[in-house]
Amino acid sequence: MSRQLFGTDGVRGRAGEFLTAELAVALSRATVELCEEPHPQVLIVRDTRESGEMLEAAIAAGVTAAGGDVLLGGVLPTPAAPLLVRRHGLQLAAVISASHNPYEDNGIKFFAADGFKLTDQTELAIEQQMLGAPRPTDRIGRVRELHGALEDYLRELHTRFADLDLSGTRVLLDCAHGATFRVAPEIFRRLGAEVDVLADSPDGRNINDGVGSTHIERLAETMAAGEHAIGFAFDGDGDRVLAVDRRGHVVDGDELIALAAVHYKRVGRLDGGGVAVTVMTNYGFHTAMREAGIDIATTAVGDRYVNEALRDRGWRLGGEQSGHIIDLGFGPSGDGIASALLTLEALAGSDLAERHAMRKLPQQLVNLRAVTRDALVAAMDAAAVKQAIEAAEQALSGRGRVLVRASGTEPLIRVMVEAPSEEETQAVVSGLCQVVEEALAG
Repeated sequence: MSRQLFGTDGVRGRAGEFLTAELAVALSRATVELCEEPHPQVLIVRDTRESGEMLEAAIAAGVTAAGGDVLLGGVLPTPAAPLLVRRHGLQLAAVISASHNPYEDNGIKFFAADGFKLTDQTELAIEQQMLGAPRPTDRIGRVRELHGALEDYLRELHTRFADLDLSGTRVLLDCAHGATFRVAPEIFRRLGAEVDVLADSPDGRNINDGVGSTHIERLAETMAAGEHAIGFAFDGDGDRVLAVDRRGHVVDGDELIALAAVHYKRVGRLDGGGVAVTVMTNYGFHTAMREAGIDIATTAVGDRYVNEALRDRGWRLGGEQSGHIIDLGFGPSGDGIASALLTLEALAGSDLAERHAMRKLPQQLVNLRAVTRDALVAAMDAAAVKQAIEAAEQALSGRGRVLVRASGTEPLIRVMVEAPSEEETQAVVSGLCQVVEEALAG
């Protein structure tokens, strides 16, 4: 049986339409009913979307109706939730956010007492629990504010990076009008940096609107003026980050992970000697790690799969090209602010524009739309497509790579190629796309 509500990052959809108050009440009540503790303590944090307060109240109603007690953390980045759950010995955290989506969307995701996201099996059990009648409870829970939640999160960051002296470093931050708008500038200032900030005035509707890590153009343009040493762009809930060097060039998650991996190996903190990345990670990363003597585990797309690979192997570092970077030595989830500070720690005062951790191969990604899901499946199974993929892989063996995969959320076939030159990359992509399009046309 597969999950119907939960996706790869909780329950997400249009607020007030799909993600209603009624659904939030039922979801949170069922989750609490399945907790081992009879009266669990549940933290709720949210980003800056206008629907966040409505969903916060609904989740609180569901939790207290099931006998749990609610602690309201207010507006905080997603990674603060698992850290606070551990710090205060709570049983559960609910995060209200749709990450990099527009303000009309929102989402709910849960973290267990160990700080990790709920497993697929637990999420399926919650959905099944929602189908039955609510369980009676011997008490109604209470709702109160978790005083000092923001300061607790800042303290965790400051403790981890206490030796990082940013005095004299001028930093530009893009907070996406999201959950990092207070925390990120504050921790950089406490560490001595001179901080300028973009997109730090949320109004409930401007989150991710032309700003943040998914719209990094504004930060790159501002950085190109040459007044800042480095820039960082966070997404709406603060679990991702991308960097921009002083020349205005964007530095993605692959390069940031490479910098961190080489740094951790140099200082003897790369637990187990490896990093976990996804199938979308640039081939240049694999080459660089091989040369550095660092093992790699490759997973499916999604931070939960990276997290699982790290835990299975006892490693600490991994992430995605999108800037979702996980350092289990600090916290159990991706943390954009911590990843930005880790980048500065890894640079140790050197210039990001002169980075040498890896050489990215030119990459081309083309999305080809299928009319129906059946057409997509038929095209992926077509002999001509398989032969074309095999031929391209052989041609690039040891020099680049090919990835042709069906999207898990849309009727798309994604064709991605990396090769030593832009010209070869484009030529291989064009040839593969022609074969796939012919297969889609039937």
